[in-house]
Amino acid sequence: MEEKRTIGYLCPKCGKVVIGERTAFALSAAAAAVVCDCGESEFISETDGQRFRLTVPCGICGGEHIAEVSREAMLQGKGIALSCPDTKELCCYIGEDGAVRAAMRELEITAEKRKQQEDGSEVFVDNVIMYEVLSELRDIAKRGGISCTCGSKSCAVEVHGAAVDLVCRQCGGKLRLPAATDEDLDRLCCQYTLTIPGK
Repeated sequence: MEEKRTIGYLCPKCGKVVIGERTAFALSAAAAAVVCDCGESEFISETDGQRFRLTVPCGICGGEHIAEVSREAMLQGKGIALSCPDTKELCCYIGEDGAVRAAMRELEITAEKRKQQEDGSEVFVDNVIMYEVLSELRDIAKRGGISCTCGSKSCAVEVHGAAVDLVCRQCGGKLRLPAATDEDLDRLCCQYTLTIPGK
């Protein structure tokens, strides 16, 4: 089966994650593009056969960056992360599908965090603790450990200054988890499963 590469970035215009898949052959043969559904941003890949020149829309600073990567980095291995030169934050990931989707989840959280800080709305009490709590929640969710008493296993995450709410997508039930201190993190790390009290 032909090798495929997944490309992911955050649209600076509409704020949505954009994910596209291209075969290694298509990327090597000609210029390739991944365009956001809103039509306002596009990732472009061009190659001279040895190196790839990439035009990357940046959902972190709102601009566009040019990057050059080797043929091996672009077409082989788990993947490559491209960072915004202004903020040093991840803005694009190219590689295996699972790795790209995981990186895009991280990118969404980073962008949301920056937005809240710029809006002057809730800033995290402790950025490191909040990051660790969100990371731990992702691990619990990955192993199917989050459920609601209504029977649903689908939930959304709402991030606040000192807490995270798990919200059941089915019934709207909510579980608030403190996320401001080392104790909050330790308490969460002891949990193998989390149950949202359904409505």
